[in-house]
Amino acid sequence: MERRYYLGEFEETVLLVVAIQHDAAYGLSITNVIEEELGRSVNMSSVHTALYRLEEKGYVRSDLGGASEKRGGRRKRIFVITSAGKAALLEAKTSRQYLWSRVPGFLFEGGSS
Repeated sequence: MERRYYLGEFEETVLLVVAIQHDAAYGLSITNVIEEELGRSVNMSSVHTALYRLEEKGYVRSDLGGASEKRGGRRKRIFVITSAGKAALLEAKTSRQYLWSRVPGFLFEGGSS
């Protein structure tokens, strides 16, 4: 199985959240989803680092949103998944499903070992 796209586990998680939040994803919103919905402790700088790596790879693009008084006039950087990002996610999903299909069923039957 030839891989054309490369995503680390955390990059994949961040990219999935960007896709889920379609046109409304920004650093804090992504951090909140990862912490609250996945129960994973993460700091915002890690999320931003992953977002910028994803942008360099062409998997997301970003634009500045409107300024708000709540943010002291600062604008949010909004991230949107690209077609290359969608392809990377689909490839990652296919690869994981393929590997899971190869795990012998008896490994998960009848308790822990």
